[in-house]
Amino acid sequence: MASILIKDTTREQREQIVRESLGDDYDVGCGYESTGINYQLYIDGIKELRELNMEANCGFEVAHPEERKSGCNMM
Repeated sequence: MASILIKDTTREQREQIVRESLGDDYDVGCGYESTGINYQLYIDGIKELRELNMEANCGFEVAHPEERKSGCNMM
């Protein structure tokens, strides 16, 4: 499998990665609300998928990292 890191992909490739991962119902630029993860941050090259998934697993909003649950192992 090829790298999905921001540094190794173009914006178009990141859009395709998100589309393929979430299926045909996902509309790039919106629709991420149902997943609880703002994939646009990955597409725009701001955050890696790993970061977004870790944030979601910690149970806090991406926009409010100060509200993460205690005991989360995010660094």
